[in-house]
Amino acid sequence: MGSKKFQVWLPLLFAIVMTVGMVIGYQMRAKTAVANSFFQNNISSSVLPEILSLIKNKYVDKVGTDSLKADAINEMLAHLDPHSVYIPPSELQNVNEDLQGNFQGIGIEFQIFDDTVNVVNVIAGGPSDEAGMEIGDKMLAVYDTISIAGVNIKPDKIRNLLRGEGGTDVNVTVLRNGQQKKLTIERGTIPVPSVDVSYVIAPQTGFIRINKFAETTYEEFLDALKKLQQQHIQKLILDLRGNGGGFLNEAVSIADEFLDDNKLIVYTQGTNVPKTEYRCKREGLFEKGELVVLVDETSASASEILAGALQDWDRATIIGRRTFGKGLVQQQYNLTDGGALRLTVARYYTPLGRNIQKPYNKGKEAYEEELIQRFHNGEVVIGDTTKPTTQAFKTPGGHLVYGGGGITPDIFIPFDTTAQPQPVVDLFYKGTLSNFVYHYYMDHKSTLQSIKTPQQLTNQYRPDNNDWQQLVNFAQHDRINLSNVSETVKQDVLKKLSAYLARQMFRTEGYFVVTNPKDPMVEKALAVLQ
Repeated sequence: MGSKKFQVWLPLLFAIVMTVGMVIGYQMRAKTAVANSFFQNNISSSVLPEILSLIKNKYVDKVGTDSLKADAINEMLAHLDPHSVYIPPSELQNVNEDLQGNFQGIGIEFQIFDDTVNVVNVIAGGPSDEAGMEIGDKMLAVYDTISIAGVNIKPDKIRNLLRGEGGTDVNVTVLRNGQQKKLTIERGTIPVPSVDVSYVIAPQTGFIRINKFAETTYEEFLDALKKLQQQHIQKLILDLRGNGGGFLNEAVSIADEFLDDNKLIVYTQGTNVPKTEYRCKREGLFEKGELVVLVDETSASASEILAGALQDWDRATIIGRRTFGKGLVQQQYNLTDGGALRLTVARYYTPLGRNIQKPYNKGKEAYEEELIQRFHNGEVVIGDTTKPTTQAFKTPGGHLVYGGGGITPDIFIPFDTTAQPQPVVDLFYKGTLSNFVYHYYMDHKSTLQSIKTPQQLTNQYRPDNNDWQQLVNFAQHDRINLSNVSETVKQDVLKKLSAYLARQMFRTEGYFVVTNPKDPMVEKALAVLQ
């Protein structure tokens, strides 16, 4: 993956870290009444509502007072830390759903091609699957009267039409093989998995990747670990790369499965919040097996709690690059306007007393740019393990670890800075490769359906020159010229084609089963364990 490509995706990665990572320890229902009382008594008695009322009723032009209020709140929060944020009512449901681990809907993935909504995936056993919807269906209308074909409709509007309270019906008209079909789909609970994949990656060695710490993460993790243990694993790779955090308790519970006795996992403390310790409470399922944890610069918050606890107790080898550096705890308070405030109330500390929050005293802009600076100053290529500048702590095994600015891995793996030509960057940035893979799957569906596992796909499918030429022709529709790329670049793209096809067929599990064998961090983890 090239540096240009990373610059394209970096804002999205940082947004994920800022959005998901900031909610560690947030409790949606706890303390709501107290919070509402606090804000009613304090904000309502201030001049802010008075000014907003005057603007609304007296100002010369029409003004959206909701946006003014949000701007005023955000300006006030700008003087605090970067993770204290106001969530407007219109955004609260979407923000919360990701960490609930599920939502109410019909269970499909769709893409819009040429103003037509194409069903690109149907969740097995979900409402749409039970109603008879198939991959490749083209959605024409909802409720018979709302046309969603050829009308330049936005994805958010489609999602709003399809989602709704569980148990309610939605009528959808689809086009399949040139014929229209009407389907009645009863909405249900759609899981949003936080465990991307779990499988036996090598003899006696399991692999589990967690993408966030939602309400269901610990339960998902336990199920995955138990299934791996039934296959007699003795070693485990836990992948936390790209995991921006989430619920504190979920990370603590997972740490408890790796640590024994009454060991301290993490503690929190703030000016107005007393010290709270989180310790092991039960006998863990994997207290003795060899363990490796993978992290990178977008592993944040709850990911850092888990990695930090395992590192402090010499329980795991941490491999990768320095983590994001978020050691602040947020509490969510629901507000009377239907929005919410996520306010930083404490700092968290690893068992040795490390707070790994990176500095934010230079303002939010500098705080956000710190991640980018790691690429500019070469840290992600040469590592930062040789020049520790913060307080040192000694683990029970005698290893030195450091606080401030994230968790520094025990073994550093550099970021791949191999430059990719602009056409290849565009191939990913414009979604062209994903779109091609969907059409490729539909064209070869009868053949590919005989492949039942990602491993089987890896063994039986090898993209060839004919597949490459199809991709070259397809990319031209998005004004991407691949005809002049080198043979090395071509082969790299074809490998990505295999991975994307695996994701199309087997979702995230397929993607990682195909890409892991050539992943430098995974290769190093396997070498350490072997």
